[in-house]
Amino acid sequence: MNYLISLITCSIDNSNCCAKYKLVISFEFDAFIGSALVDMYSKNGRLEKARQVFDMMVEKDLVALNAVVSGFCQHGMAEKALVLVEEMQLVGIKPNLITWNTLVAGFSQKGDEAMASRLFKLMRVNGIEPDVVSWTSVISGFVKNFQNSKAFYTFKQMLDHGICPTSATVSSLLPACAAVTNLRSGKEIHAYALVTGVEADVYVRSALVDMYAKCGFIYEAKTLFCKMSEKNTVTWNSMIFGYANHGYCTEAIELFNKMKTEDNRKLDYLTFVAVLTTCCHTGMIELGKSLFSSMQEEHGIMPRLEHYACMVDLLGRAGNLTEAYDMIKAMPMEPDSFVWGALLGASRNYGNIELAEIAAKHLSELEPESAGNNLLLSSLYADAGNWVNVARLKKMMKKKKLRKLPGCSWTEAA
Repeated sequence: MNYLISLITCSIDNSNCCAKYKLVISFEFDAFIGSALVDMYSKNGRLEKARQVFDMMVEKDLVALNAVVSGFCQHGMAEKALVLVEEMQLVGIKPNLITWNTLVAGFSQKGDEAMASRLFKLMRVNGIEPDVVSWTSVISGFVKNFQNSKAFYTFKQMLDHGICPTSATVSSLLPACAAVTNLRSGKEIHAYALVTGVEADVYVRSALVDMYAKCGFIYEAKTLFCKMSEKNTVTWNSMIFGYANHGYCTEAIELFNKMKTEDNRKLDYLTFVAVLTTCCHTGMIELGKSLFSSMQEEHGIMPRLEHYACMVDLLGRAGNLTEAYDMIKAMPMEPDSFVWGALLGASRNYGNIELAEIAAKHLSELEPESAGNNLLLSSLYADAGNWVNVARLKKMMKKKKLRKLPGCSWTEAA
């Protein structure tokens, strides 16, 4: 019994103490101990060991199966989890509310909403009625894949089936309103959250702050933000981004400083993306450089592509093109289209043909179907009176059948 307690403790603590129990897999053991071992290995990410123990179990049960399935899904291997479930069905072990929900959530998190929806429908075929967790997983999958109409439709179906949404459901659906600036639907969901009492949940309120901020309703976002007695990192970041993206740069910097003062532990990489974006909009080069340095030195946050894109944009807007290019060359990872795009835009603004050509060359490799970058370079050649290169670019674009896609924006009709 003490041995089993040790296994469970290992699982809960998520500590890497699996090696102590390697000897166990050499012996036969009952379903109870086997399930504890499988759960321990799964939660520690030792999925091969978890599957090995599961395969060696003489009497397999749903507890052990769900532990392995959960482990696979949590580590992005939902396909392997599905294969295991299908294998177990062949030997008479039928999945329950937990197995199916884990699979639906696993494929949803991977961005495979088609498979998540298919499994959702198969639940009823197998005599299992989807619960709120199942519905929420499918809605979340649609939102993550920008299929917002399907997300709203599924939410309506959920209500029609008499399933009461939870705070997780509401916070999963609200980003769809922000993505299409669908404030009307957002307000309806907000009202529903108030009526059902889930509005007070920190995740729901954070999603509401994010939704109102992205839709440009800063006053509403700020009102909700100030009412919250408990704030998580998402709440702070959403409000800072909202301020930054709508021109309230002073407020964004003040809120960032307040966030550091109140709970320095809440700062994450997105916090610095938000505040560096603010620096870009206001041209605060020295503050931006200071924040970029402190991010790693003081907070232990390694710069990502988003941070480098912000810094290149910040330096480029100020005309420090050489410094911006030097930063790109010193990056520990391959620059993406946002980084090169920031340099190209700055080179265009300051008439630096040499750097513009370098940036455009890399962009053409990253985005071979895009015409916008070539048009920007063509405009720069035209400004410099280099009509030979203008003609060359236009001929190349025509040959590759590249054309600029028309822009669009979302507005809400009254």
